[in-house]
Amino acid sequence: MTAAERTVATYRLERWRAVTHGILETAGSTFLLLIALRWFHAGAIAKALVAGGTSFGLLISPLVVTRVARIGIAPSHAAAFILRLGAAAFVIAAALPWLPCFVIAGVLGMAALASAIPLLTVIYQENYPSDQRGRLFSRTVMIRILTAAVFAKLAGQFLDGHLGRFRWLLLSYAAAAAVGSFLIRRCPSSPISDSGGNHPLRALRFVREDPIFRQTLIAWMLMGFANLMMLPLRVEYLGSDRYPLHLAPAQIALYTGVIPNLARLVMSPVWGWLFDRMNFFALRIVLNLGFMIGILSFFTTGTTFGLVAGALIFGVSNAGGDVAWSLWVTKFSTPDRVADYMSVHTFFTGIRGVLAPVVAFQLVGLVSLPTLGWISAGIIALACVVLFPEISHGQRGRSVPVVAEDIPE
Repeated sequence: MTAAERTVATYRLERWRAVTHGILETAGSTFLLLIALRWFHAGAIAKALVAGGTSFGLLISPLVVTRVARIGIAPSHAAAFILRLGAAAFVIAAALPWLPCFVIAGVLGMAALASAIPLLTVIYQENYPSDQRGRLFSRTVMIRILTAAVFAKLAGQFLDGHLGRFRWLLLSYAAAAAVGSFLIRRCPSSPISDSGGNHPLRALRFVREDPIFRQTLIAWMLMGFANLMMLPLRVEYLGSDRYPLHLAPAQIALYTGVIPNLARLVMSPVWGWLFDRMNFFALRIVLNLGFMIGILSFFTTGTTFGLVAGALIFGVSNAGGDVAWSLWVTKFSTPDRVADYMSVHTFFTGIRGVLAPVVAFQLVGLVSLPTLGWISAGIIALACVVLFPEISHGQRGRSVPVVAEDIPE
């Protein structure tokens, strides 16, 4: 199979898989936490665990990459197997509606999906030309976003007044994961280069060896912790009895799923184009500022206009974050180290993703949500300061010549 044929095949399969990804995205962003809050009346720890399910998967991603490299199987085959495990977890959560089982199965389901992300990045690096990678990826993200927005609205209406139907929602997540597994297995990919060593965290040595990589990870840790701390509190703020809004599931889905995803849909191709052309660190700083403004608008204004504006700004920033988070290591790593660099990136994302919800749900008992929003904004501002000295390195990258007719439209 030629390089052009690999690109076309991957792009075709990824467009279909984006539909399943969009459905599954609503699980982590809205509905698993909503079910824990409204149906099971879960406490702070249980809610934090549910909110951190994706992050647990990111935390174990270096182990996944190490194992896949050691076995020598294609990343697409390994990712397909992992997605099947996620599907099984959602079936268990639907079959056994008991809080401990729901939390464990929900965490395992989201963790399985997230742990495969470095393997997907390898597929993109291998099959998408470097100067078109952002554009091609953002096009599939548009499908994912549109699906997530539509599914969030429909699922919110489905549960509105009938929350006991949540088991059918969990089965739909299982079906989406199973179909996604079928599609990703057919993407062309080659075995990952084994960088040697038995330790699952051996790739962390690149943090020491590459100073730009290290500085970027520090800034991402600050911004990501602040953002992930506030993300699950959106559902808490809109749906908990502790706060005055106490909205219905359909309204919660509107502010946490529909509005942000429509903004992401519109802006995703713009950010994909910018990722291929713009100084990466300048791009990252702009995105950070967007997240900061969105958090302040959502949590500090106390108005419907503030909620809508915060949801829109978050969606616009998240559209750029989708591309930057998923592909940035392809600009700073050699092709044979993309999986290792991405596994380090996802590992640290997992650390902050596990800790941030726990910290958030503990802090809301001590300080008000507007105060917590200002604290989060200050941390994001610090992340911008960390990145300013690196702007001169933002064009660093390794390009591969591309023939125009090789790019699918």
